[in-house]
Amino acid sequence: MIPPADMLLFAAVVREESFTRAARQLGITKQTISERISKLEERLGVRLLERTTRRLRVTGAGATYYERCSAIAAQIDEANSEVQQRHEEPVGLLRVSSPMLYGRRFLSPVISEYLARFEQVRVELVLADRRIHLIEEGLDVAVHIGPLNDSSLVAKKLGEGPVRFVASPRFLAKYGAPSARELRSARCIGFSPFETWEAEGVKSRIDPVLIVNDHELACEAAIAGVGIARVPDILSQDAIRDGRLKVLFGPRPAALRAIHVVYPSRLNLPAKVRRFVDAMATLAQTETPPRGRPRRKRA
Repeated sequence: MIPPADMLLFAAVVREESFTRAARQLGITKQTISERISKLEERLGVRLLERTTRRLRVTGAGATYYERCSAIAAQIDEANSEVQQRHEEPVGLLRVSSPMLYGRRFLSPVISEYLARFEQVRVELVLADRRIHLIEEGLDVAVHIGPLNDSSLVAKKLGEGPVRFVASPRFLAKYGAPSARELRSARCIGFSPFETWEAEGVKSRIDPVLIVNDHELACEAAIAGVGIARVPDILSQDAIRDGRLKVLFGPRPAALRAIHVVYPSRLNLPAKVRRFVDAMATLAQTETPPRGRPRRKRA
């Protein structure tokens, strides 16, 4: 059987009218091309090319054979282009996971635009404030906030989310603003019966007067004057701006939590994932507040 690769090589030689140019195009040596053409002619039992030191001429049999080989080459190019085009166009179901707060605040516009742009794809969004196992749960991509604990995943950093200590003017008028060392005895809103907070380099084990499992509830309780809360900037910045909350312990954030978009592998990355990751990176450049300073939205 004649190897199809040798038929394509012959078509390239005739098309370029030169062993040298064909070798350069195919990334192989002129000697290799000459040897493979000779073996092709031997297997076919006909002379395809007449070679001289100055020119290359196709025989009658070679011209007929070239028509067939060039048609095959064109079909192969068409098939490759079709597959590549399908690979470039997002299709199928994209399963995305995100922490609840980030998902509610940021993902709705990016998903809406993504679906409007790519009509052959569908999105399933899973909001969960827990550790996500991408592969085990059949997810394509996830937003991760905080330290990365799975080195097998590919991670693209979107930015950093500041966290601040806040309290309402009413609370501060009643109890006063505590120093960092007084935080352990202050009325606090936490997420577990006992947790450790750090302010101005001082670590304090607090005993919350209110325990919640949602940052928005913690922020709302702080606005209501229940106590001091430690909440993400994206949640508290509006209340800080209009005076419903005050920042404690200076302007520096209490912490900066890294925000990444993660996915299983770069190898043969589906277009639906690649395009979504690109959309998330664009969102981060235009919407995410950098290091605690709210960025104005572009007009």
